[in-house]
Formats: sequence, structure tokens, C-alpha cells
Amino acid sequence: MDRAAFASDDVRTAAAESYLRRSLEAVFDIGRHLVAKSGYRRLASEYKSIAKGLVEIGAVGGELGEKLVDMAGYRNRLVDLYDEVTADELYSILSSELEDFRRFVRAIRDYLA
Repeated sequence: MDRAAFASDDVRTAAAESYLRRSLEAVFDIGRHLVAKSGYRRLASEYKSIAKGLVEIGAVGGELGEKLVDMAGYRNRLVDLYDEVTADELYSILSSELEDFRRFVRAIRDYLA
């Protein structure tokens, strides 16, 4: 689907926003469990600190950790500033940033192995 079609379809745009938010929350729920179980409970309370905690425990590398901090900020934007989120920015993220989720899954799988 191209950008214009996506932006003009309120149902798909809302669904995409919801699934993106839920995916981000899943990332940080997984991260929270790993960080807390590793003894870093102080880092398991906020999304950005979870991202930093994952780097600290060695579950993800520094570059992915920085990306997770950005992802935490965007999750907060989706929840707290939802009226400012545009279809255009959602489209950009969904069409170019989903590899970050795959990188996260690979990193966590390797960490747990």
C-alpha cells in the first residue's frame, strides 16, 4: 500500500498505530523481565531505563540499545501525544523501521541461548 492510500484509510491507520504500540510494549515487557531478573530492578521501571538495562546486562549491543531508547520515546508519544501522531510518520516507521524488531528478537534469542 502506498503512503497516500495508507493515510486516507482511517481504519488501517488506527490499526497500524495500535499494533505498533502493542509491539513496542511487548519489546519493553520482555526487556523489563530480563532486566529485573538480572538484579537491575531500578532499571526495570521506565521504558528508556529498560533499554539501557538491556545494554548493561549484555542482552543487546550499544547500537540496538540506543535504538530501543528511541523506540521507548516513540511508544510514549503514541500513548501520551497520540493526537500529534500522523499517518505519514506511521507509514515511514512501518515501511523502514521494522527490522529493529527483528534485531531485538535475534539479540534476545542469542542472550537466552
